[in-house]
Amino acid sequence: MTAPLTPPPPQEPSRRDQAGQQAPAPSAASTPSAPAAPGAAYEGWRSPDGAAVPGAVDPGWSAYGQDGPGMKTEVREAVVVALGVAVTGALLGVLWWWLAPHVPLVGDVVGKNWVVYLKDSEGEQAIGVDGTFALLALAFGAVTALVTFLARRRGGVPLVVGLAVGGLLGSLLAWRLGIWLGPSQDVIAHAKSVGKGVTFSAPLKLGAKGALLAWSLGALVVHLGLTALFGPRDPEPTPLPLPPVD
Repeated sequence: MTAPLTPPPPQEPSRRDQAGQQAPAPSAASTPSAPAAPGAAYEGWRSPDGAAVPGAVDPGWSAYGQDGPGMKTEVREAVVVALGVAVTGALLGVLWWWLAPHVPLVGDVVGKNWVVYLKDSEGEQAIGVDGTFALLALAFGAVTALVTFLARRRGGVPLVVGLAVGGLLGSLLAWRLGIWLGPSQDVIAHAKSVGKGVTFSAPLKLGAKGALLAWSLGALVVHLGLTALFGPRDPEPTPLPLPPVD
């Protein structure tokens, strides 16, 4: 009998053979790709023939320039709007003084003292004074909102806040200016100057202080309506082409 043959042990490759072997080239899938530029065609959206689909944008990117100006620009525009609207309150004050009904007063002497009372105790002139201010303020709010919308259609929270603040400041300016332009606030001195039993006009007085908010409310409602109806819309996404049917 012969002894069984033992297979030789495996030979390790020499260093020369190891150096001669080249490392496998990295695959395209393992190679990190550079980030695409904003607005470039997204590599994930491709047609069946391998070409990038025009108009297909990477959903991870958004063109900031299409969202409107920066916050600093919006705040600056809001300040300009607030100041411009507030200045027009002077015109509202003049119109209120000119169009508001006059409240008739009469002076009399009781003993040695002067007293002033309403000539028509059941008259509604005082209510008309408040109503005139409120209606004029609403009209000014609608006009300023329209002008602001035409000047800047995109809108924005700072612009709306500036419009509301400007309306409130304009109402305050109109209120104080109308009182200053109106009859004297010293009704006793006025009664003495015109004489006993002579009718004179009472000073302008805004009894319903809530009318000071009419300008801001009217401007906000009109601006919101204009933005909803005629404001810019977001662009519709480009539909992707369907693959050909075999």
